[in-house]
This record gives sequence, C-alpha cells and structure tokens, in this order.
Amino acid sequence: MSTIHVESLSQEVARRIREMIRKGILETGDRVVEKPLCEALGVSRTPLREALRLLSSEGLIELVPNRGAFVSEPSISDVKEMFWVMSILEGTCARLCAQNITEVGLKKLENLHQKLEKHARNMNHEKYMAVNHRYHTMVQELAGSKVLSEVINGLRQRILLYRYRQIYQPNRLKTSMQEHRAVQESFRKRDPESAEKLMKEHLLRQGEVLERAYADVSESTRSQSNVSR
Repeated sequence: MSTIHVESLSQEVARRIREMIRKGILETGDRVVEKPLCEALGVSRTPLREALRLLSSEGLIELVPNRGAFVSEPSISDVKEMFWVMSILEGTCARLCAQNITEVGLKKLENLHQKLEKHARNMNHEKYMAVNHRYHTMVQELAGSKVLSEVINGLRQRILLYRYRQIYQPNRLKTSMQEHRAVQESFRKRDPESAEKLMKEHLLRQGEVLERAYADVSESTRSQSNVSR
C-alpha cells in the first residue's frame, strides 16, 4: 500500500470518527477499541492508528501509553481560544475577499447564501452547516492568500465539530443567518472593513454561544449532584 493511499485513507477515517464524535456515537471518555472500529469502518489498523494520531493533534483523541485511545474534549477556554484565533484569520479572509472579489466570485457566494437562507427557513441544521462550511471555505478561496489558507485549514477541522454544536443551541440558527446576511451584504458593497468586522463578530459569537452551553451543562450537573446528596 502506497504512502499516499494510506494518508488519504487515514484522513477519511479521521473524518468519519469526527462525525461519530459529533453525533454522539463516540462520547467523551469512551475508549476507542481498534478491532470493532476497524470492522465498522472497513479498514485495517494502520490507517485507523494514523487517523487517531491526527485526531490527537486536534485535541479530539487522547492517546494514553499502555492504555489506548480515548475520546477527549478540550476545555471551554481552549474552545473559546480556537474561535478567537479563527475570528482573526477568517476576518482577514473576509477583508481580502471584499477587496478582491469579482462578479463571478460574488455570484458563487450568492448561490451559497441562498442555500443557507433555504435551509434556515426549513430549520434544517445539518444541511445549513454543510453549506455554511462551503461558504466559509469559498470566502477563504476568494481571499487569494495561499499562506493564510494553509494556516486556516489546520484549525478549520478542529473547530468544525464545535460549529456544529453551537448551531443547535436555542435560536442560534436564526441568529447565525442574520449574521450571514450582514456579511454577505458587506461583500456586495465590497466593503473590506465591514466584512472583516462582521466576520470576526460572527466567529466570536459562536464561541460565546458554546461558552453559555458549557456553563448550562455544568450548572445542571451541579444541581443534579446536590439533589442526589
């Protein structure tokens, strides 16, 4: 098996494991047992282990010597910091996109924006997030900076899981769509300063929503603990 094939297969395995974590099939603290997971995914142990190493670098998997791999979860402060860093990077992308955007590029964003509107109206969170990912990636592409794009790509996978989580919080889908409308309008006006500001705020609000969700879970856990005493 070639190195390139192993790498591409391990990346696909990593994507599928991320999906399992996102959907709760694999939960925080679960031990990743290689044999049944290999059978479920239809792969050998080599690409699985490569995928686990990749997910470990993203903070989703903890590799414990002599014990195995476990599903981990970054602290809320780590998650907030990821959104803060991403807000700066994606804000810069939005500024460059607004500066450089052509009619063809704007049309591509408009098409994706209309799909976002459709999925938001239908309250289809899954399809909304799939298109949302394509929209943000398109902004990154239209920014035209290879180096910036390379820096973002690594963090994008790490943050994607948490973008999905925040969109299911109460009223977040509606608010997210409102934020996207403002961002898209800044591209229509080719307003770099506004585009950067609005995109940064969009990312920071995602982090804030998650922080409140984490706080609610912690409070609920404490309340249950007090009741059981």
